[in-house]
Amino acid sequence: MTLHPILAALRKHKAGAVLIALQIALTLAIVCNAIFIIGQRIERVGRPTGLAENDLFLITQQWVGSFDMSSPADIDRLDAMQQEDLAALRAMPDIASVSSISTMPLLNETTDATVSLKPDQQETAASARTVLYSGDSAMLTTLGLKLVAGRDFNTDDIRHEAARDPHAAAVVIVTRALAENLFGPGDAIGKTIYFSGSSKPATIVGMVEQLQVSTTHGWASNFIGNSTLVPIRLDGNMSRYAVRAKPGRLEEAMKTVPPTLFKVNPLRVLKDRNLRSFADIRSEAYRSDLGMAMLMAAISLILLGVTAAGIVGLSSFWVAQRHRQIGMRRALGARKRDILCYFQIENLLIASGGAAVGAVLAMALNLWLIQHMAMARLPMGYVLAGVVIVLLLGQCSVFLPARRASNVPPVLAMRAA
Repeated sequence: MTLHPILAALRKHKAGAVLIALQIALTLAIVCNAIFIIGQRIERVGRPTGLAENDLFLITQQWVGSFDMSSPADIDRLDAMQQEDLAALRAMPDIASVSSISTMPLLNETTDATVSLKPDQQETAASARTVLYSGDSAMLTTLGLKLVAGRDFNTDDIRHEAARDPHAAAVVIVTRALAENLFGPGDAIGKTIYFSGSSKPATIVGMVEQLQVSTTHGWASNFIGNSTLVPIRLDGNMSRYAVRAKPGRLEEAMKTVPPTLFKVNPLRVLKDRNLRSFADIRSEAYRSDLGMAMLMAAISLILLGVTAAGIVGLSSFWVAQRHRQIGMRRALGARKRDILCYFQIENLLIASGGAAVGAVLAMALNLWLIQHMAMARLPMGYVLAGVVIVLLLGQCSVFLPARRASNVPPVLAMRAA
């Protein structure tokens, strides 16, 4: 089949062909970027935290009373109250492990710092950014982190300080990502680092496989795995405890925590919303990402549906208008599959033109999103996949009208003219 009669017919129906091509182009541009956004959001949601998330929950509670954070006596009193809580929680039958902790992955409450290899060094190319997790010697066990080198904290490493004090630990545990960022592949155990331009050294005594930083915000995307664990129990008006329940006992442990803690000390604020399983923390942290992915998916499906409907409608209109042409071709010996191929090729030409324009629009839209929405650059693979999708959509949409055209008997087609 030659293209000349197809091109001649399209010249007579320029307006319809151009409208469908533009609709395909617009759909391609939006769908490519929407699928890219969906992919990014799904990747964020599925990003591993490094924790053993099952049976893990967080307690956040507020002490009732007036405490002077500059008073060593009040700091000691707060620490004694916190240790009473920890002892009571560890004695509960449904709890396997508990640790004081400053924050957790996905909680979006962050203490960050720069890490340097020299004292009093400001942030330079030799530095890295990190997020600090403060806790006691049970922190690794409770969070379920995998120690790959060195040792865990011991009781002699643990200090307690006021929550607002500048913290300078003598020993730290870092993630593999942070160690490789600072020292490259190899053993970082025993090496010295400095935090935020400090002159006080901290020795790396352990390295864990993975621990995501505590924020999901974009500003931390370049150092998402650069976490540091610090052996400092923080004392303040608020305290947090990471708790690991025994397997399958999460709900029972969460129910019995409030009465147990109120029995130890009733002068606290501890409501149901202050006890959150890590599954709930994850769900809340990524709620907006899942919502955006669902919105983009809905927009893409609607656009593809509208485009398919437009192709079906225009093709059906053209078939109705071309009964005489179809009849003449059938009378001259055209087979059913020739008529079918005619309309399929015609649609392919229109869709190809629209896809070419749409590919350019997709890249232009992505550049606008980069400038105004801090979006990553759209990989060419997404554009090529989008082109394939719209071409297949066009072929599927035109199939039924083309099949109806191929089934019209030559005599009836001539009479209808």
